[in-house]
Amino acid sequence: MAQEDVFKKLVSHCKEYGFIFPSSEIYDGLGAVYDYGQMGVELKNNIKKYWWDSMVLLNENIVGIDSAIFMHPTIWKASGHVDAFNDPLIDNRDSKKRYRADVLIEDQLAKYDEKINKEVAKAAKRFKEAFDEEQFRATNPRILENQAKREALHARFAKALNDNNLEELRQIILDEEIVCPISGTRNWTDVRQFNLMFSTEMGSTSDGAMKVYLRPETAQGIFVNYLNVQKTGRMKIPFGIAQIGKAFRNEIVARQFIFRVREFEQMEMQFFVRPGSELEWFAKWKETRLKWHKALGFGDANYRYHDHDKLAHYANAATDIEFQMPFGFKEVEGIHSRTNFDLSQHESYSGKNIKYFDPELNESYTPYIIETSIGVDRMFLSIISASYCEEKLENGETRVVLKLPAALAPVKLAVMPLVKKDGLPEKARQIIDDLKFHFHYQYDEKDSIGKRYRRQDAIGTPYCITIDHQTLEDNCVTIRHRDTMEQERVAITDLKNIIADKVSITSLLKKLL
Repeated sequence: MAQEDVFKKLVSHCKEYGFIFPSSEIYDGLGAVYDYGQMGVELKNNIKKYWWDSMVLLNENIVGIDSAIFMHPTIWKASGHVDAFNDPLIDNRDSKKRYRADVLIEDQLAKYDEKINKEVAKAAKRFKEAFDEEQFRATNPRILENQAKREALHARFAKALNDNNLEELRQIILDEEIVCPISGTRNWTDVRQFNLMFSTEMGSTSDGAMKVYLRPETAQGIFVNYLNVQKTGRMKIPFGIAQIGKAFRNEIVARQFIFRVREFEQMEMQFFVRPGSELEWFAKWKETRLKWHKALGFGDANYRYHDHDKLAHYANAATDIEFQMPFGFKEVEGIHSRTNFDLSQHESYSGKNIKYFDPELNESYTPYIIETSIGVDRMFLSIISASYCEEKLENGETRVVLKLPAALAPVKLAVMPLVKKDGLPEKARQIIDDLKFHFHYQYDEKDSIGKRYRRQDAIGTPYCITIDHQTLEDNCVTIRHRDTMEQERVAITDLKNIIADKVSITSLLKKLL
């Protein structure tokens, strides 16, 4: 199945089963803004708990805060967002559509990768066990030609980004004959910069109002509070501050469902270290964060590092962790060595001394910072994408199943009386009364047991518990496992332990140690 078809099915599935709805849908929606439904919010909360606990529970030198969305506007001047938080945009005169110039070029790079991978896949199919991929990539003329084109484009693109050369970005688009996806033409305007921050006014009168911004990132709320946290928590460097919160960016080219949206949520941790040790800590956090992703069990081959072609003005190292989405490898997390830029800027603009006194060195200095930053919505999309599966069954039917990690699944178990009589519903309710304090459950007595199984498969419920007439005699139930569809008979008294061992966030956290 084509990747585009998979993506369309994914979007449809999310709406049909209560994961994600278009925001304000009865008013025809609001572009690139989404609401999380009853299943979506549970999955999202579980993702956030997995991240939060991995930071705050497993690290005694990391604590959390929750800073305000509104902050003093000078903060954004100091951070560089007022002057430099821009995207390079280009318009197609025929379609009247606007695009990010860098994204158009990145898509072109991905097309070269796709051509190369297709050649490899064809050869692997042809030669089977005798196929030597490394030798084929090194000798095949078509692969070498496309690889050379890709490397030349990449070098040119990286230079244009680092030089902030907007004219060169446009020329690359023209030279690569990149067309507008809507009009199919190459009638492009010049490239220009567009600031992404939303602004509003705070105050009771128009004359006395102060221009403030909806924060475009959560990091600055950590930076301006780092000394408060350090002193009140008696923290010693190295230490970290974690935060989960909403951020807002006026994305002109919002696309690909919840991958790029205007209102989103971030999970960020800023780790404060001694100057000179930052690159060592950067390497450690790269490794730690990739391990966190891989613990979900979606396959190591679906992850890769991507070093930045252009470093932000505050960074001396930056790497993305990318995941294989239905539309290619895309960033889900960024790890950045931010140097001491942010704290130095805030000290300069505020006029306050926010240096850290290091008792071991008996000196004060401005700490360097390692940042790990995940978009919750992108993480959600990567998990849904990797979990979505269509399976042909032995009876010829097809089932759609979300093979979510059990610890993240919105619903942990479904309790189902085989029939709605003979005391089976009452017995089911007794089981629920015992388990509901520990697990998010659903009770389902409508339709055939097969249809009920399919409903639970579609929302990713790891376990279905069926109560039948024999249950009334032996106090045992049938437990069905989502991924294998295997069924086993277990005692009701064992249910809690069987399920808890698999669905607890702790089961994921233990993989990180």
